[in-house]
Amino acid sequence: MRTRLALLAAAVSVLTLVAFLVPLALLVRTVAEDRATVRATADAQSLVPVVGTADPATIRLTVEQLAIESDRPVSVFLPDGTVLGTPAPRTAAVELAARGQSLTAESADGREVVIAVQGRSDGTGVIRTVVPSAELTAGVGRAWLVLALLGVLLVVIGLLVADRLARTLVRPISDLSAVSHRLANAELDARVTPAGPTELREVAGALNHLAGRIQELLSQEREQVADLSHRLRTPLTALRLEAESLGDPQDAARITGAVDGLERAVTGLIRQARRQRPVAGSTGCDAAAVVADRVEFWSVLAEDTGRSVHRELASGPLPVAVSAEDLAAAVDALLGNVFAHTPDGTPFTVRLTGTRATAVGSRGAGSRAEVLLSVADEGPGMPPDTVRRGASTAGSTGLGLDIARRAAESGGGRLELRTGRAGGTEVVLRLAPPPATPTSS
Repeated sequence: MRTRLALLAAAVSVLTLVAFLVPLALLVRTVAEDRATVRATADAQSLVPVVGTADPATIRLTVEQLAIESDRPVSVFLPDGTVLGTPAPRTAAVELAARGQSLTAESADGREVVIAVQGRSDGTGVIRTVVPSAELTAGVGRAWLVLALLGVLLVVIGLLVADRLARTLVRPISDLSAVSHRLANAELDARVTPAGPTELREVAGALNHLAGRIQELLSQEREQVADLSHRLRTPLTALRLEAESLGDPQDAARITGAVDGLERAVTGLIRQARRQRPVAGSTGCDAAAVVADRVEFWSVLAEDTGRSVHRELASGPLPVAVSAEDLAAAVDALLGNVFAHTPDGTPFTVRLTGTRATAVGSRGAGSRAEVLLSVADEGPGMPPDTVRRGASTAGSTGLGLDIARRAAESGGGRLELRTGRAGGTEVVLRLAPPPATPTSS
């Protein structure tokens, strides 16, 4: 935009200067020609009294002296055909002047000025002088050069002024764009300083108001989520007391462990809703330990519903760039989907393997460790678009696969949904390893 405004200003300046400077340049040349012609005519008219009354010898001396002083050819044609001064042929202009008519005519050498002198006893004499082309254009080139330099100077000044004006428009627009990108990157405290024309100031004010409103609504929503999550603590406490009162120690320990896991999930939800900083050291976990623990938990429910669980769990450690809470929530969501979307007695398989995936970087090809978590069932399957947040074909919330997807993507991985070997659904989480910690030598 800044460049276009500068080009527009340059075009307007050039057109304006051409409209004024071209006629002015032509006028300068016309004035120079007229000035030289008037000067030559005045010199020739100074000879009229001499040519009209003096003898040929006196006329010759006067004409030669004028030719030397004026540095231009001067000739006098007497009625008897004698030519005094600079030798010159009798041109058509001279013949016309011999009839008593003074005039100015263009010739190959410049501009020809002829004056008829009447009053001689032997007839009409003619005074002729020629203004050379160099004298007609004397000073014109210099004047044109000055006009050209003036035009260039005015164009440069116009460009500088247009650039300053464009900067006053472009800078506020760039600030608006930068702040909008920061808001898109979840920097909700970003604000723009109103500047520029009135319209841009109004847009800046509207953007700041929108950002403040979004921040306010998000804050309210986070507090509501945190409050709703906090309300779950009361029934959890009651459930814990009920579990502790059970007579069978194994059942009590199992239910208490489930309550502990649910309480950890609620605590993580509150912390995430209020945007608390994660605890140091919780950016990664051992996938083998987390998956084994959650599979062991769900195996009890699988036994109660008549489902067979096939486990292919690699031994640890298998470090991944996902927190233990997020990975446990993802595993619970995937296994919970098996129980929710398949009939009782449907078998399922849980695989956890460590592989090496080739990656090409700026320094050539390399490889990095990758952990694959697969949950496959032998049920009726589900459509591929079920991974979309809120999509469900069984009356559930439709958030399970989305929770798993976001957990994988938070650590640089991804979720894949496909048909299993036995015709059911297979969900694969590709979990990336944690970033390498630089070592000091």
